[in-house]
Amino acid sequence: MNYFKFAAATLITLFLCACGGSSEFSPVITGVKVQSLRYGHTATIYLGGKDLRSSLVVDTGGVCDNPSFAANSNTDTLVLNCTVKAVGEMPLIIKTDKGEVVFTTKLTVPKPQVSIFTSKGVISVELDPTIAPVSTNNFLAYVGNGFYKNTLFHRVIQSFVIQAGGYTAGMVKQPPLYGPIVLESNKGLSNLRGTIAMARTGVINSATTEFYINLTDNLSLDYQNSTNPGYAVFGKVVQGLDVVDAIASEPTGVLNGFADLPLQDITISLTLQTL
Repeated sequence: MNYFKFAAATLITLFLCACGGSSEFSPVITGVKVQSLRYGHTATIYLGGKDLRSSLVVDTGGVCDNPSFAANSNTDTLVLNCTVKAVGEMPLIIKTDKGEVVFTTKLTVPKPQVSIFTSKGVISVELDPTIAPVSTNNFLAYVGNGFYKNTLFHRVIQSFVIQAGGYTAGMVKQPPLYGPIVLESNKGLSNLRGTIAMARTGVINSATTEFYINLTDNLSLDYQNSTNPGYAVFGKVVQGLDVVDAIASEPTGVLNGFADLPLQDITISLTLQTL
């Protein structure tokens, strides 16, 4: 009887091989866990399941570039890494190398947020890379490089703006790390109270490091026409508007030719992308 069972199993195995059968099972994905999904950063996404393999193809609709599986992936868990290039809805479609869809879902990439730690408290701003990508990416690059550490709010005008990002104590100019950026003022974002925008000189495409926060609805700073192009808004305060108002209430004066300078230094100790 045992010999018969062995012979039968052998015949079945040979039959499967003769018919092009394979011992490799189809991959199955049973769950997705997002560890990190931040705009401008490397995403880490865990795919759990059975019989998984690194030859699977990932499609994110262009939201996340250069998807690849980390070296610590295994047949039960694939660790997906990619560079997040957009915000909003991100499709996640997993296929075999033959194009067969194994799994599909949708994830959401939040708008980036930056916390600005000041001597008066913390201001959190949410940026809009969809409408103002150049300004947003420029600001995030300076944030990531720690450029704003120990810089001042050097221009404070009540009922108008508070401005920062260009000088350290004693009004020492901080040279920019990158070149001037293209003005994005004609994008539909308005200089309303609590919005953050790029400061610039009289030259249209001259913004580098300095930014300001509107204390009131400053519609006169919006794009009017090609000869009066205004200033580029790229985000808004989502937490800490009371800190903005506290900075705005500080007494100011003129020092070494600089007007509207707070009499007591208001410093930025840290800027940090939190989303």
